[in-house]
Amino acid sequence: MPSPAPPAFALATPSYGPDYDRCKLLVESVRRFSQTPIRHYIIVDQRDYSQFRSLASASTEILTAEALLPPWIHRFPLVRKAWLSFKTPPIRNWIVQQLVKLSFAQSAPETTTIFVDSDVAFLRPFSLAQFTHGSQTRLFRVPEYYTPAFDPLYAAAYRLLGLGGYRSGVARPNYIGNLISWRQNHVKALGDRLEQLWDRPWIETLARSQTLSEYILYGVFVDQVLGDAASHFYDYSPLCHEYWQPQALSDQQLAEFFAAVQPSHIAVMVSAKARMAPHRYRRYLDRYQAAPPAVVS
Repeated sequence: MPSPAPPAFALATPSYGPDYDRCKLLVESVRRFSQTPIRHYIIVDQRDYSQFRSLASASTEILTAEALLPPWIHRFPLVRKAWLSFKTPPIRNWIVQQLVKLSFAQSAPETTTIFVDSDVAFLRPFSLAQFTHGSQTRLFRVPEYYTPAFDPLYAAAYRLLGLGGYRSGVARPNYIGNLISWRQNHVKALGDRLEQLWDRPWIETLARSQTLSEYILYGVFVDQVLGDAASHFYDYSPLCHEYWQPQALSDQQLAEFFAAVQPSHIAVMVSAKARMAPHRYRRYLDRYQAAPPAVVS
């Protein structure tokens, strides 16, 4: 009996106008360093489409969030923090972005989606082999992790998935990070479970959520519902070197940050919240481009 075909991958990046320069750097780094042909989808609001259209190419496609959402969800004119919904209360941007991710992963031509934020940039050659073991797909999962900020997110996931026995203050696996890969068949199964439990379209159920983490929802579904049937292997190796703080780095701190890059890192993330212009760290990425290839597989 032949082995199952390896998954086809897409990169997906939700972005918006203020992150254009960061997203442009990401797109350039994907084209420069990907050693595997891959389609990169940039997802922006319709009002930002003309700004991002220049990034389109044979391997990069610009999509709009509106095209991925049902017609009953609309932008508020002149309002930036929420969307109008004809079936639910107004939906915060953060929740809409998660709906867009789930909708894209369900409908993409590719069978597996890797989400990469627009403040990430690849810094050395990488291969999609790093996201597969045969027919299995990498799922980022830190085995034991606890922060009080995650309690409401796990509580929401357990409630939405109809799982009992939730207790706060307990260490659980963490699924939140960068370069997160999902399997399309599992995203569709997640939607089916939500519709069976709540008797309405999954996107309407999630649009009613006050708090939500799409990565935790998917991870809990894989762990607690699919279990051994999931075609994932767990991995929390550091593929991305990250700076999460909202304060900008000084030149010396920036040099120290890049000096701490490890051989396992294929990308870096300098949080957009730090409000650092990408040209300040582009030169460090260019140094990696000039260095001898070092692919981790």
